[in-house]
Amino acid sequence: MQALQLKQYAGLDHIAFAELPRPAPGPGELLVQVHAVGLNPIDYLIPRGDFKPILKLRLPATLGSDLAGVVVAVGSAVTRFQVGDAVYASVFDTPYGSLAEFAVVPEPAAPLKPANLDFVQAASIPMVGLTAWQAMHERMQLKAGQKVFIPAGSGGIGTFAIQLARHLGARVGTTTSTANVEVVRGLGADEVVDYKQQPFEQVLRDYDAVLGTVRGDGLEKALCIVKPGSQVVSLVGPPDVAFARARGMNLVLKLVFALLSRKIIGLAKRRGADYAFHFVRPDGGQLAQIAVLLDAGSIRPVIDTVFPFAEAKQALAYLAQGRARGKVVVRLPVDSITSAGNAADSCG
Repeated sequence: MQALQLKQYAGLDHIAFAELPRPAPGPGELLVQVHAVGLNPIDYLIPRGDFKPILKLRLPATLGSDLAGVVVAVGSAVTRFQVGDAVYASVFDTPYGSLAEFAVVPEPAAPLKPANLDFVQAASIPMVGLTAWQAMHERMQLKAGQKVFIPAGSGGIGTFAIQLARHLGARVGTTTSTANVEVVRGLGADEVVDYKQQPFEQVLRDYDAVLGTVRGDGLEKALCIVKPGSQVVSLVGPPDVAFARARGMNLVLKLVFALLSRKIIGLAKRRGADYAFHFVRPDGGQLAQIAVLLDAGSIRPVIDTVFPFAEAKQALAYLAQGRARGKVVVRLPVDSITSAGNAADSCG
């Protein structure tokens, strides 16, 4: 089978397609014929080496985290799936990658694919869906009537997080460029700041929560808009000691992360806010709950561009430019969609 692999930490110039044997699933695993792969920023940050201290990959490694496809084999201990089931999943932070014709998926990471989505749409969801769900539903415990700031509202995580926050009953503030103001309003954002026209910290006030999605000084500026008792959850860092402890890191890395996060934690405390770094984890149960919202139309996928599998490297380069409106998805050349995908599941 063909797979897009990282050979060394030197950026996208050192990823290439390789011919690999088709993998065999272990006792608690599924083998999935991949129909589509959703791309995420971490998929191009990993080749740069940004996550080398955190993610222990054995090179060469297959890239990609999100997928949607059809089960073609199951391990001996699998109880919830059978051959022919259409599934979607994130394999992030596992030994496996998704940018391949076939991928191994741990059974706990996968639910059935949302019935009302095709494979391309479904593949766009797992990491952004899980990230938003875990950050806002679990860590912030966002409640109806509260205000949450989600910068970069037209990006992959922003387009999903805005919709989930509105589903939870929260009011949403966001930033975006002039061209995307109406897009994020259409997703449910209540307060939209065009960052090309004015600084958001001079406009927004009294927020209960911040979802940090933008690198740079944006998180520090966001502390200007929160009120005492607020929750600040960052997806882009800096990592904190709690994160290092949860991953069982050594004392040196704990000290490093303590130093890296000291400034933002101190600034948050001065505003009466709590800071936490969040690292997404695969969770099929949560994806099953998200699938209910997708099938009901409470949340809809937002897709910028679909690339063919042969252009997966170009797709990563395009995503790295930071201009995508919604998600970038790679579609694989599958000869036919199985009956489990049903008639609505056309990738064309």
